[in-house]
Amino acid sequence: MSKIRTAFFCQNCGYESAKWNGKCPSCGEWNTFVEERVQKDIPQKQQDWKNNDSPSPRTQKIINLSEVVTKDEERILTPDNELNRVLGGGIVAGSLVLVGGEPGIGKSTLFLQNALQLKHIKTLYISGEESEQQIKMRADRIQNSNEQFYLLTETSTQTIFQEIKKLQPQLVIVDSIQTLHSPFIESAPGSVSQIRETTAELQRFAKESNTPVFLIGHITKDGSIAGPKVLEHMVDTVLQFEGDQHYAYRILRTIKNRFGSTAELGIYEMTGTGLRQVTNPSEILISQREDLLSGVAISATMEGMRPLLVEVQALVTQSVYGTPQRTATGFDLRRLQLLLAVLEKRGGFHFGVKDVFLNIAGGIRVEDPAIDLAVLCALLSSYEDNAISPKICFSGEVGLSGEIRAVNRIEQRIAEAEKLGFEKIFISRYNKKGIDFSKFHIEVIAVGRVEEVYQRLF
Repeated sequence: MSKIRTAFFCQNCGYESAKWNGKCPSCGEWNTFVEERVQKDIPQKQQDWKNNDSPSPRTQKIINLSEVVTKDEERILTPDNELNRVLGGGIVAGSLVLVGGEPGIGKSTLFLQNALQLKHIKTLYISGEESEQQIKMRADRIQNSNEQFYLLTETSTQTIFQEIKKLQPQLVIVDSIQTLHSPFIESAPGSVSQIRETTAELQRFAKESNTPVFLIGHITKDGSIAGPKVLEHMVDTVLQFEGDQHYAYRILRTIKNRFGSTAELGIYEMTGTGLRQVTNPSEILISQREDLLSGVAISATMEGMRPLLVEVQALVTQSVYGTPQRTATGFDLRRLQLLLAVLEKRGGFHFGVKDVFLNIAGGIRVEDPAIDLAVLCALLSSYEDNAISPKICFSGEVGLSGEIRAVNRIEQRIAEAEKLGFEKIFISRYNKKGIDFSKFHIEVIAVGRVEEVYQRLF
C-alpha cells in the first residue's frame, strides 16, 4: 500500500508547500496554510468524465500554424442583451465562465432567470447549495417556465457526469463550484485541491463536448473570488456581479474574457420578479431634482463601449478638527486628494482647511479618468456655494499641472449628452483635432486649464 502524500495549501491564494508556514510567501497572508491530502493513486482513465469503455481521444501531434483551420466561433444568443454584451456577443460553445459576487447579490437569480428564458436550449442547473423546492420557489417568483430546463442537486462530480451523459444538455450551470467535490481528492469541499480538481474536470468536459459551462463562485472578505488564483487562469471568462445591498442596481463586469472585450459592463435593476435589464442607465444615475443645489456636476463617462452620464456630488465644509477629513464613495480617494492638490496649487483655493466629501450617485464606482473635470467642478461649486446649471455636463481628465487633457470616444460622449437634453458640454481643447462639432446641436466648450473652467462657470 502506497503512502498517502499530503501537502500544505494557502487557503487565500492556493500556494502549495511541503511544510506548514506561518506566512504565505506568495500573498503574504498569515495562518492560511491547511494540510490536505494530495490526489489518490487512481488511473487517469477512471478520472475521465466519459465512460471508462469509451475510446481514448486521438494523440495530439505537432502541426504548422498555417495548417490550422479556423471557423467563426459558435455563440448562443440569450434574450438578455446585457449578458450578451458582457460576454462579447453571446455564450461561446465550449467556454468555461466563472461568475463571482457578494452573497445575496443575485448571482443565482440572474442565471436561473436566463436559463428559463432559453426556451430552445436544453439546460442543466446543478445546485449544491439549494434544494429543488427552493429553486422552484425562486422560479415561481421570476414567473417564467421552460420545458427544456432540468435540475440536479448533487455535489459529487462523478455522479454529475453520469447524469450529464444521460441528458446531453446544451448548457450547464453549476451553483456553486465551492460545493462540488471529486472522489479523487481526499479533502473537504471548498478546499484549494478540490476547487482545482473539480474545475479541471469541468474544463475537460466543456472542451471535449463543446458545451458551455457557467460556474458560480463565492468571494472572500476582500472581494476576490474564493479559491486558488489558478481558478481564474483555468476558465475562459471571469465575470464579477457587484452592487450595493442598499441600492436596487447591480453591475455585471468583465474581469477576463478570451472571446471579447474586458471593458464592457451590464446594468440590472433588482425587482420582486427578478433582475430587469437597464437599457438607458444615464436616466437612472442622474437624479431628477427641481431646485438648483451647489456641489453637483454631471460627467459624461464611458464604460467599455457604452456612454454613461453620472452625477457627482461634493460637499466642502470648514474643518472643525485638526486634520481635515477626506471621504469618497464610488471614486478613488487618492485621485480625490490629487485633484484637491491641483486646485490648491494651480487655482489658489484653500482646501487644506476644509473637510471634503465626495459621492457618485447611484451606488456605482467609476474608474474613467474623464470624470476628473466633473469632480473638480463639483468641488468648486460646493466651495463657492454656487450651483452649476443642470443643463451642463463635463468630460475631461485633469493633469497635475492643471491642464485639461483629452479623453477617448469624445463624439460618443457628446452624442449621449445631447440625447439626454444637455445644452452645454465642457471638454478638453485637445479633443477638437479632426472632429466636426457642427453636426451636434449641443454647445461644445473647449477649455485647456483649470482657471478657464472656473472663469466660465463662476
